[in-house]
Amino acid sequence: MAHVVVIGAGQAGSSCVAKLRNGGYDGKVTLIGAEPVPPYQRPPLSKAYLMGDMTLERLFLRPESFYDELDIQLRLNARVDAIDAQARTVAIGGDVLGYDDLVLTTGSEPNRLPTTIGGALDGVHVVRDLADVDGMAPRFVKGAKVLIVGGGYIGLEAASVAAKLGLQVTLVEMSDRILQRVAATETSDFFRALHKGHGVDIREGVGLETLLGDGAVSGARLSDGSELDVDFVIVGVGIRPATGLAEAAGVVLENGIKVDAQGRTSLSGIWAAGDCSSFPYRGGRIRLESVPNAIDQAEVVAENIMGAGKEYVAKPWFWSDQYDVKLQIAGLNTGYDRVVTRRTDADSVAFWYYRGDELLAVDAMNDPRGFMVGKRLIESGKSPAAELIADPATELKALLKA
Repeated sequence: MAHVVVIGAGQAGSSCVAKLRNGGYDGKVTLIGAEPVPPYQRPPLSKAYLMGDMTLERLFLRPESFYDELDIQLRLNARVDAIDAQARTVAIGGDVLGYDDLVLTTGSEPNRLPTTIGGALDGVHVVRDLADVDGMAPRFVKGAKVLIVGGGYIGLEAASVAAKLGLQVTLVEMSDRILQRVAATETSDFFRALHKGHGVDIREGVGLETLLGDGAVSGARLSDGSELDVDFVIVGVGIRPATGLAEAAGVVLENGIKVDAQGRTSLSGIWAAGDCSSFPYRGGRIRLESVPNAIDQAEVVAENIMGAGKEYVAKPWFWSDQYDVKLQIAGLNTGYDRVVTRRTDADSVAFWYYRGDELLAVDAMNDPRGFMVGKRLIESGKSPAAELIADPATELKALLKA
């Protein structure tokens, strides 16, 4: 009997095995996860779950019984030691599993601070998995002093939760502004004002020189010479694709695991999807770190294992929740040369990115209509005149028919 083995029990892995079964695949299916719990949602970890507003069971993407009912062998708390691409086997502890098709949905790993500047001190945390959040949760006590290193979305989301819970929050970003790598000045300005309004001390153009403490972190020295007393630290300085297994097996890497438009790697019978993979996109190659990409790409891989011969066409979109603001992002802003602001009321605003006359992306804050219309325009290749977007009297939905 044919056997599909999926390594990595996150959003992509769970989506892949579910699609296989729902698509009629009748061979063996095994999903291998390193954590002791079934696949779960990651975005709520640092928000609703950390706040205590979501239980562990509600995090699960599907109840554990789902895998039994669909005859999916779920191997949890298991780490794959090696892949033998020639023999088509994977080694897990003392076991060897044979496969006909292997799907790598290994996700990504958080960047950590070097041990030379205190990265290994007790009280220094990253935000990636359930154990990370469970480990830091007891420290979220009103009045506690937290230092957040990194002004990207991970750091800002952590700052919003900490501020809402009454902690004293300092956030440092070594670039000139928060969100500099991913957003326009306008979006940075919006979120800077939002956080400062909630009491967060944001320091831009300031890096971390070293953490202080004997065994446990107790302070920090910044690149401007200032020192802070801190009770704990959250590090949000980006993630990297988890490619160690693939590399050791001889799979070609290029900003992650390199796959073709159908999700195949350089080695026969091995596929990849989600955060760990880079794929063709509009004449180039990209890697997307998002839940929608993990789901959609993994489902296409499942279909192709069943012979669909389907190419994955990415439709990038993202979101971030901070305080009472929902940011929704459609498209990719790479190469933009101007930003058009559209504000229809006091509580919502959207920034529309253009390259010349071409609409590239939209950052929509509490503006679901702007996000949805912008997303549909981008996906259909339509670019309304910037003047129409800027005019609050313009009915956005009418632009879809133009």
